[in-house]
Formats: sequence, C-alpha cells, structure tokens
Amino acid sequence: GPNRVGPFGLFQPIADGIKAFFKEDLVPARADRGVFMLAPAVSVISVLCLAAVIPFSNDLVLKSGRVIKMVVADIDMGLLYLFAISSVGEFGVVLGGWSSGNKYGVTGSLRAAAQMISYEVFIGIAVIGVLMISQTLNLREIVLAQGGGFWNWYVFLQPLGFLLYFVGGLAELSRVPFDMPEAESELACGFNIEFSSMKFALYFISEYAHMIIMPAVAVTLFWGGWQPIVPALSFIPGWIWFLAKVVVLVFVCIWIRATYPRLRYDQIMKFGWKFMFPLALLNVLVTGVVLLLK
Repeated sequence: GPNRVGPFGLFQPIADGIKAFFKEDLVPARADRGVFMLAPAVSVISVLCLAAVIPFSNDLVLKSGRVIKMVVADIDMGLLYLFAISSVGEFGVVLGGWSSGNKYGVTGSLRAAAQMISYEVFIGIAVIGVLMISQTLNLREIVLAQGGGFWNWYVFLQPLGFLLYFVGGLAELSRVPFDMPEAESELACGFNIEFSSMKFALYFISEYAHMIIMPAVAVTLFWGGWQPIVPALSFIPGWIWFLAKVVVLVFVCIWIRATYPRLRYDQIMKFGWKFMFPLALLNVLVTGVVLLLK
C-alpha cells in the first residue's frame, strides 16, 4: 500500500489506523482466548491512567475566581501512583506473549518481564533523590518546588538521578538499544507475534503513548514541568513550556533509537544490575549526606 498519505505524509498514521481496523482479527488455535483478547487493552488503559496524574500547566484562574488545576487527577500520592500503574502495564506485555501459545511470544514475554521488573527497580531508586529534596509525592507540588528559574530544576540538583531515570525509562519502553522483547532478528516479532488487526495496533499505541508519557514524567520530576527557563518568560503559557520540553526528550529517544545498536540480553541485565543499581544507591546516599549537612 502507499506510504505517503497527505502532505508530507502527515496523514499516514491515520491511514494505517484505518487499515488496521479493517484487517481480519485472528486468534491462534493454541491461544488462551480470554487473556489473548484482554492483554492489549491492559497495556493501553494503563498508559492512559498514567497520563491522568501528570500536571501540564499552571493553575487556570477564571474571572469568577474559580481555580482550575491543569491536571486530570491531582492526588497526593502521584509519584507512588505512577509506579503502581506502570507495573500493571507490564502484565499486558507478559500476558500477551504467554497467552498466544507461540514459543517466540512466550520467550519475548519472559524477556519483557525480567527486563521491565529489573529496570523498574533502578527507576524507583533514581527518583528517591527527588522525593528527598521535595519531601512530597504530589507531582504538582514537585513542579512548584522547581520554580524561580532553570537553576532550581532538579536536573541540576540530581543529574545522576535524571540520567538513571532516562536510561531506565528507555529500557522500560523496550526501545533500542533495549528492545529485547521484540528482537526481530531473534524472535521474529517478539511477544506480539500472533496479534493482528486492532489488537496489534493497540500494542503500538501503548508503546508510542508510553514514549510520550516517560519524557513527560521526566520533565515533571527533573525539568521543572511547566516552569519557564527564567521568571521573565512567565508570560508564555505553561503548557507551551511543558510541551517544548517533552518534545526535546522525545527527540532524544528517537535519536538514540536511530544511533545505537541493540544490546544482547545478557549485556542489558548486567548493565542494569552491575552498573545502574550501584549508581542509583550511590545517588541516594550522596543526596542524603548533602541534605544532612545543609
């Protein structure tokens, strides 16, 4: 079919979505039908739930005096909520590969489980430094604590924490160089090998939505959220600042994918447990010592 729809191919994703919608929906004979049908929905719903707690702009004050918070759900345990829901999303990948009854799908799902669980540990430890400095789990309050200029952003107070979070986030996304669950050269397609039509499309929607959510969380925790670079530029709407920062990190994700080759599975696990894990613990230790001496 065509690979250029609309001016500059801008409508190609819409055309691909329509094409996927009308494809035949096949279920393998060996598959666990109920779990096979449910797994893609688990992945998509978990990503949408993650987006609900991310604040994307400062409060909107109406003429009547009513204040509207620019976040769907402003909960006090927002940071803890993010890790809880992201863990649920991993079940969609694991169950999808296991329920397909395909050896490549099962192998891909086992790789996904080991990789995601491992790197989620490092991500959790990496953001403890932010929690220690801000002393809150509320994402909106974490952004407000970074106001006053870019020198107050936690990326400068926690540079190691940010790098650990970002690298761990790439592994959570299973993006190159960490795309072992979908390694085409080894597993034909990975955990989603037996999925077709909209179920296959749902997995792709989940993957690319997560590629936006991960940078959005990084911007919230480390890059000051909607805060401007300097207070003098506060006349620019907060959502524009937030969107610009997210676009920069998404570009970095795409750039890394196009630049680096895939690592072997043993290299990925060794890199996590022998390199990232000690650095994450060191970051927490140094942060605690600095706060104690202040």
